Amino acid sequence: MNLRGLLQMGLGWVIAFSAHAHGDASGAHAGHGSHAARPQLATGAAFAPDGSLWVVGLNEQLQLFVQNTSPSSLTDWSAPKILDTQADAISADGENRPKIAFGPNHWVVISYTKPLAKPYTGFIRMLRSEDGGKTFSQPFTVHRDKQEITHRFESIAFDPKGNLHTLWIDKRDQPAKNSGKTYVGAAVYRNVSTDGGKTFGQDLKVADHSCECCRIALAFDRQGELQALWRHVFGEQTRDHAFAHVMSSQPNQISRASFDDWQINACPHHGPGLASNMADGVQTGYHVVWFGIRQINGEALAAVRYGQLNNEGQPIEQSLRVLPDARAEHADVMADGKKVAIVWRSTEGASTQLKAWLSTDAGQSFELKDLSQAQGYNDHPRLVQSKDRMVVVWRTMSGVQVHALAF
Repeated sequence: MNLRGLLQMGLGWVIAFSAHAHGDASGAHAGHGSHAARPQLATGAAFAPDGSLWVVGLNEQLQLFVQNTSPSSLTDWSAPKILDTQADAISADGENRPKIAFGPNHWVVISYTKPLAKPYTGFIRMLRSEDGGKTFSQPFTVHRDKQEITHRFESIAFDPKGNLHTLWIDKRDQPAKNSGKTYVGAAVYRNVSTDGGKTFGQDLKVADHSCECCRIALAFDRQGELQALWRHVFGEQTRDHAFAHVMSSQPNQISRASFDDWQINACPHHGPGLASNMADGVQTGYHVVWFGIRQINGEALAAVRYGQLNNEGQPIEQSLRVLPDARAEHADVMADGKKVAIVWRSTEGASTQLKAWLSTDAGQSFELKDLSQAQGYNDHPRLVQSKDRMVVVWRTMSGVQVHALAF
């Protein structure tokens, strides 16, 4: 791999331009009561307003760190900065990774899930900065509910007005075991901070009956309003996807965004990706990727699929297609005008390939590209964007790879 270097704090970095099944960092039990046996490689990434790329994750000593490039070069990395997390256990595993987001007024926030003693429970924790990431606060809990239950798999985003949105999977609505009542899945909750994480509004329900352990994908529409996509439980055990205008005043105002009709009484640990489709400056819906199993001619076909939704989150059937890789998993999607990027990892044995599917005509056609490969454990690839620049961030046992996409 080109340009190896920056072997610091026991963490190797590989910068390259252009979890695999046995190493998948999406184990349900990881981090509960003890550290996962496999390395916790799940890493968050974001561009700062000045164009520098920042990453946040755990090092080999399971300390939370941040590290950033210079604004002018994706190969010029600062030394890692270890953050004071007050001895919190931290989940950095697959769908449940630390995250970083930049807002106005030099605000920076870092979020993570702190696993609690009981299995599948946790708190959403956050650190905040008012000086562009030079210093960070000690961690604090984002949500008002403090029960020892599931508060996990958070997603965070600043909207164009500078409001900080946090969404997470929550199980406060589960009935007591002896009540005789049933409640399928979990729920999606949210809150909003208008002061960069100093204070938060009420915990508000977005929807009941979400899947329990899949990431929540976020995107903004042309008006700057936040939209969300997540794996949802329809009926008793149909695990498809739901779309919601997040700021809707009423819970459960959702659209069904996929129709695989996958019947499974378990969480696949395989969340979707979402990006606004604003080709030619007009909002025409959303690009989506997801994993599912659907019956076709009597045969169950497992695949990662790409499709488009209209502005209300309903699928546009003629846009649906299967990614050109039978081993594709944990895909992500991003768009800038007519440019659409889809990335995923593809595993065979102990070897994993990083692949991209790139479009310059708003998803009408795509070109397949091989970006990299790795041996052993690795993270899910994530797309990060700064204006018209898109990069893929992929952490492996050898370090973090950053691939600038060329359309």
